[in-house]
Amino acid sequence: MPIHDLSNKVVLLTGIGAIADGWGNGTTIAALFARQGATVFGCDINLDAANKAVNEIRNDPEDVTKKDHCASLVQACKECYGRIDILVNNVGKSEPGGPAEMSEEVWDAQMDVNLKSVYLMCHLVLPIMEEQSTGGAILNVSSVAGLRYIGKPQVAYAATKAAIIQFTKTTAVIYAQRTNGKVRLNTIVPGLINTPLVSVLAKKYAGGDEEGFRKVRDAQVPTGKMGTPWDVAHAALFLCSDEASYITGQELVVDGGIVNSTGRTPQG
Repeated sequence: MPIHDLSNKVVLLTGIGAIADGWGNGTTIAALFARQGATVFGCDINLDAANKAVNEIRNDPEDVTKKDHCASLVQACKECYGRIDILVNNVGKSEPGGPAEMSEEVWDAQMDVNLKSVYLMCHLVLPIMEEQSTGGAILNVSSVAGLRYIGKPQVAYAATKAAIIQFTKTTAVIYAQRTNGKVRLNTIVPGLINTPLVSVLAKKYAGGDEEGFRKVRDAQVPTGKMGTPWDVAHAALFLCSDEASYITGQELVVDGGIVNSTGRTPQG
């Protein structure tokens, strides 16, 4: 059997599309999982972005901040394939601002998109996995912003990404005990990744200077460059595979060493 084989596995993936042209984390995870034999059932709130992702994947324009949308998504996947073996919670959004500058509406929206979506999908999928004889694996996507300050004033994003890590740890222990390890939850923690999102962030945090913004991000990383969506996807594949069957409640940081550095750009 090939390593990290996902044949006969049904994967439910949120946030499958990219915010602009190119390969985002969700698109890349979907493509890699499909190459490993999985059936991927994906969704994105932007249907155009979803349709560009992977032709083999079925997509629905769902909003995973709303329980009824999440329920319809989960039900559709279950009715189509009879099971859900892997859930990847990949939606996320960053808005600038500290607590004094950020409006309550923006704060609440960040909580819904980044954190409530994880709760809702786990709320609906965990009972399905618990009933399955083979259990299941859940992967929640966090960020190094949840571990340290990375130079951008994004307090709500950072708070939600930190909360995802602890939500996953706590839930993993609960379900390790309830299912004898049959249901696992882990977190992947990407660092500065070179995705189409970078161009959007440049408008929010660097006045639209995309080239300059990319150079700053590269310089922040000890390896001297941002990672790629494939770096994230391969780490995600490992945590969701049977080779990681004894790993639960953990976070895998994919960041080129940035969380272990001072965060200062190189001098001269």
